[in-house]
Amino acid sequence: MLIKCSVEDNLKLLLSQEDTDKDFKITIEDKGPKKFFLRSLDGKRYEVAGTYYLSNLLQELVLAKDQNKKNVELDTNKIFELPVERISRMIKNYYWNGLTRSIDTEGLQKIMSDSKAETDFSIIYVPHSDSEAYQYFKRISKTKSFKDLKVFKLPAKITPEFVLNITNQPGVLSLALKKNRRGKIEGVPFVVPGGRFNEMYGWDSYFISLGLLNDGKINLSKCMTDNFIYEIKHYGKILNANRSYYLTRSQPPFLTSMILEVYKRLPRNKTNKRWLKQAVQTAIKEYKTIWMNYPHLTFTGLSRYFGDGIGMPPETEPTHFDSILKPFADKANMSLHIYRQKYLNREIVNKKLDDYFIHDRSMRESGHDTSYRLEGRSANLVTVDLNSLLFKYEVDIARILLEEFEGSLLYRNGAVEKSEDWLKLAKKRKLLINKYLWNDRRGMFFDYDFVKKRQTNFVSATLFYPLWAGLASKKQAAKLIKIALPLLEESGGIVASTKDSRGRISKNRPQRQWDYPFGWAPHQMIVWQGLKNYGYNKISERLAYRWLFTIIRNAVDYNGTIPEKYDVVSRSHKVFAEYGNVGTEFRYITKEGFGWMNASFQIGKTYLSDEHLEALNRLVPPEWLF
Repeated sequence: MLIKCSVEDNLKLLLSQEDTDKDFKITIEDKGPKKFFLRSLDGKRYEVAGTYYLSNLLQELVLAKDQNKKNVELDTNKIFELPVERISRMIKNYYWNGLTRSIDTEGLQKIMSDSKAETDFSIIYVPHSDSEAYQYFKRISKTKSFKDLKVFKLPAKITPEFVLNITNQPGVLSLALKKNRRGKIEGVPFVVPGGRFNEMYGWDSYFISLGLLNDGKINLSKCMTDNFIYEIKHYGKILNANRSYYLTRSQPPFLTSMILEVYKRLPRNKTNKRWLKQAVQTAIKEYKTIWMNYPHLTFTGLSRYFGDGIGMPPETEPTHFDSILKPFADKANMSLHIYRQKYLNREIVNKKLDDYFIHDRSMRESGHDTSYRLEGRSANLVTVDLNSLLFKYEVDIARILLEEFEGSLLYRNGAVEKSEDWLKLAKKRKLLINKYLWNDRRGMFFDYDFVKKRQTNFVSATLFYPLWAGLASKKQAAKLIKIALPLLEESGGIVASTKDSRGRISKNRPQRQWDYPFGWAPHQMIVWQGLKNYGYNKISERLAYRWLFTIIRNAVDYNGTIPEKYDVVSRSHKVFAEYGNVGTEFRYITKEGFGWMNASFQIGKTYLSDEHLEALNRLVPPEWLF
């Protein structure tokens, strides 16, 4: 049914009656009557009752207002839409659009804002090797719309010293440009995580791409892959994100998985075959120059995360490292503020702190920032997650060469890549993973500290990566299901670590967001797929249900909230750790959700039966079904 009504009149009445805590949302926290009578233009009144339906009404009115409509024909099917269908529809039709960016005349204003760096600079840095991009941005910097834009060409060699020197001039890094059908230059689009993360992030983009592909946005996912190809070509690596302070840091390697997911959805023609060739050559370059080279490759034959740089990572909040700095400040008889500034300015050089921050940057390169699994030792660890990812690179490259290029790929300089050689690399890595990372007595994979020459015994969700990569034996998989899964399965999904591994939390040892009790979208998707790879489909379904139930429960109760992470023990989005919870701060309606959370919802649905999707719509708790 369609109800023609005044947007502004109903919006004011609805908020005044139902938004009792004045947070511009309708949630279970509000003390209103939870019953509202929508006024139509012909004087009729239509009852809408219950937090969820009232918040849907609020969202539909705000969407109409955003389109500058004074009156609107409200579709009651959308007001009373079932939660699974509504969340999925909003992700597909609204949130992806809200998160899409480009670095060009159309998109620069949006991408320039950076809440992580409190400065007034409008700077774009262009790779030394991309003269066309440099000329393009110099041209637009002379126009009236971009008169404050400063364009700098990066040096041919990026060093930690250079990145330190531009700390007070943070800027965005250019990405790929292309000519559209009209011959106009425009940025190759990409999707950002959301909120304070307003740039293209490394591993986020892989999981976001899975969601985009699920929703039929194949070209956009391919464009994100093209931007990664650009980054490797011009910056030497897939960046943590395209901001200047990330120039010395990469991210977990998912490029071959991204390439394969995109390519299998493309038409088979010569153009796309050329694209695949360029893409796999770029992945090979990244593998060899970054992950199998110093400082990432270790004497064990396995690789580590290693985030290069000097001093504190500048993207963090000023007080983030206070618990680390305080003992040094006390010893120097300085206030914390003064000691922090002197250390930032390199007036104080402290080797212990410098070493700590190498580990910290390495932890950030892992994407798991921050966690007691990695804190203070990340650069000394060959981790389960990284080496599983590299095993998959080796297998993926072998597969692409075999299936698409008759087993080998010839370069112009005469070099050749053979499928059989990549399979040998995978076999060797599997042996080393079993030697250093598998613990048969405990039935789990653990990170290995090659300095102390022992496993860490830290129980983390990352121990399931070997299932996702397909390197675990059937026996190992069975042990992981029997021993590790019960330790990490909580009511709301897979938890990032066990409570015991995380350890005691105190004023001097604060909570870290990638530890117990928090759960993250990428871990859920990796575990689901890993279990499916080994035939544990029913367990995948149970875990996907737990996660989607957590998303829906919070969205229904809190005005459609789709956040960055959850407390999966209490099944709540109210997370008070480090940076809070991105995606919870909005007015009336979220226009973005959060990138990989959106993807996890769309992908999670594919693991569930129609009966379980129906149960989700009725908010049947997982413990009643499994």
